[in-house]
Amino acid sequence: MKPARCRAMVDHLRAAWRVSARRACAVLKVPRSTYHHRSRRGGAQAELRQRIREIAGTRVRYGYRWIHVLLRREGWAVNAKRVWRL
Repeated sequence: MKPARCRAMVDHLRAAWRVSARRACAVLKVPRSTYHHRSRRGGAQAELRQRIREIAGTRVRYGYRWIHVLLRREGWAVNAKRVWRL
């Protein structure tokens, strides 16, 4: 089960039965670290991914190296390895 689904189940249990997060996690056998963890993904990386897709859609034959050059010209402070990974 995905962590987001586990968090939703724990939240529902806490709201419905008015129990602590510790007890709700114990009942559902969800690690408390999973319940409290917040991802750092998204933010500027999501915007960068969208921009890479736009460039790749208009310039189909460009690879990650040329896309990296175009992003640098637009002012994105991004590494070529990150462009390749995204």
